[in-house]
Amino acid sequence: MSSHDERDENRFRRELPDEVPAAPRPGGTRPPAPPEPGAPAPEPAGPAEPALTGRQRLVKGLWPPRVTRAQLIVALLLFGLGFGLAVQVASNSDGDSALRGARQEDLVRILDELDDRTQRLEEEKQGLEDQRTELENSSDQAEEARRQTAEKERQLGILAGTVAAQGPGITLNIEDTKGTVEADMLLDAIQELRAAGAEAIQVNGVRVVAGTYLTDSGGAVQVDGNKISAPYRFKVIGKPQDLEPALNIPGGVVQTLEKEQATVAVERSDKIVVDALRPAKTPDYAQSSSG
Repeated sequence: MSSHDERDENRFRRELPDEVPAAPRPGGTRPPAPPEPGAPAPEPAGPAEPALTGRQRLVKGLWPPRVTRAQLIVALLLFGLGFGLAVQVASNSDGDSALRGARQEDLVRILDELDDRTQRLEEEKQGLEDQRTELENSSDQAEEARRQTAEKERQLGILAGTVAAQGPGITLNIEDTKGTVEADMLLDAIQELRAAGAEAIQVNGVRVVAGTYLTDSGGAVQVDGNKISAPYRFKVIGKPQDLEPALNIPGGVVQTLEKEQATVAVERSDKIVVDALRPAKTPDYAQSSSG
């Protein structure tokens, strides 16, 4: 090539503009820009992470669970509430199991007993109202007050065990040849009789009063410190139609004693005499507030 041609080529090169990168093709990818002089070479790109499905994103968001302190406290309170409700339902089911398995005639007898208790309370209420009316209308209120005071003293003496009493009622005999009857079983019988309206109770010659206690001592039973032994004989004054069914309710006193292989007999009577007495106890600290 001649020197003239070389000069023309150099002139054309100076007149051409600098090279610019080509525009990206439609739908294609843009080629990477060339590295600048002196820049470190780019590291090769690693394999692309696979895209997660919707179920995988849901599982990743739910597990492991992120529990706040408030959520934990609420969960504990709900657990405690549910446990308490379960215990309450179980206790109610246990308490009603005896009545649920009872026969129809037993249920009728229990309802009759409840009606009789309600009637006794109504009669007592009516009696008190009648006493108030007599006091208000009596021409000699002082004499009427003395009469009612004497009657009340007699009634309280029966309840306190300081005077003898007689009237209709029942006798309860418990034969315990196996020695399995304990003080708490006899106490259950006393409580059941009181709830059925017993007005005076005597057990083997010991008068039962409001403060009576029963204990087991050396294989024997003591009533207010008095040792008694089988057979246990209860003399009870009250309405026989209420007292006997109260002992024979399903799961009651008679069934409990029979489970302990004791023999139980209940007999009604038109006249029961309760003659065991308790000495009148003078209170050490309590005094009358009247006068």
